[in-house]
Amino acid sequence: MFLTNRDMVELQAFRHDLHRHPEVSGEERETARRVVEALRPLAPSKLLTELGGHGVAAVFESQEPGPTLLFRAELDALPIEEKSQADHRSTVAGKGHLCGHDGHSTILLALATGLSRQPIARGRVVLLWQPAEEDGSGAAAVLADPRFAEIRPDFAYSLHNMPGLAFGTVALKSGPVNCASRGMKIRLSGKTAHASQPETGLSPMAAMSRLMPALTALSNGAPPATDFTLATVTHASLGEQAFGIAPGDAEIWVTLRTLIDDRMAELCEKAEQLVVEAAQEAGLDHAISYHDIFFHCENAPEAVAHLEEALTSEGVRFDEGTLPMRASEDFGRQRAICPSAMFFLGAGEKHPALHNPDYDYPDDLTTIGARVFMAVIRKGLG
Repeated sequence: MFLTNRDMVELQAFRHDLHRHPEVSGEERETARRVVEALRPLAPSKLLTELGGHGVAAVFESQEPGPTLLFRAELDALPIEEKSQADHRSTVAGKGHLCGHDGHSTILLALATGLSRQPIARGRVVLLWQPAEEDGSGAAAVLADPRFAEIRPDFAYSLHNMPGLAFGTVALKSGPVNCASRGMKIRLSGKTAHASQPETGLSPMAAMSRLMPALTALSNGAPPATDFTLATVTHASLGEQAFGIAPGDAEIWVTLRTLIDDRMAELCEKAEQLVVEAAQEAGLDHAISYHDIFFHCENAPEAVAHLEEALTSEGVRFDEGTLPMRASEDFGRQRAICPSAMFFLGAGEKHPALHNPDYDYPDDLTTIGARVFMAVIRKGLG
């Protein structure tokens, strides 16, 4: 093992510090500063900051030519109030590291610690702390940053901790592992009226009531079926918070989900047609916009083979688990750049689920994740 007991104590302290100070997507300035502060003593060959927003990339380069391997973690937390009694619980009201990105960031810092002591024989390693994963904008912004050309990889790897999976075991497979998704925001506009004379206005209430079940009825099947679709209404609002006004406007938010990108256009078209029909029948104006766009995440067989070899060498048990999963992950954009693969590291079968208010990343996963990634590096670059 390339980490000492003192390293593990310091890494845990780093993770707990991140956990106390969560920042949501697009606001990770202080989180990035903490990462940079921890990296500087490790003397990476190159350190890029403000990459695609608040992203950080540490490059460890050898003197010999060889491939570039990229390992990605996330910086952002969630806009959820943490309910925990831990000493390191969030100090920021309404925000918390309830997905484990603080732990993933710590795994990459553990890798940086090892690479600073035992340089690679050839090629280079890029450790990427990416912003804004939770809203799907971060990977796109990083890849669009002109400086990404400096660190463009030949292979990219990532992991995510996974409650519900036995602790320390891994789910891994080739092909789709995370679904494509996007948020559809629907605006219905009519005309307000006095609540005593609703007939003088134009209420979107009936159209809204019709649309919500119609949209959710677009759901079909479950992964791994390629025709899997899921439409989930996540928010709805009607009119003003007043007893004297009959409503004139309504808004519906729905998350659309498909196993693969190729199915998303068809699902969007069906959902849009439902909106058009409901609005026209009620005489309403309508507007549609899309947000939080995630491409499906597909593991390349050659990258999976590298991970399988590393897992075997480290004695970590793995199988396909219940992959692919319904959840989305913006690491899927990496496959447009190079062969990539993500594995899912068990946080425990009874561990609180991701995004739950009582979730906390298990610190003992840091050693396992770092060992596996380091095995990929040593086998690929010596």
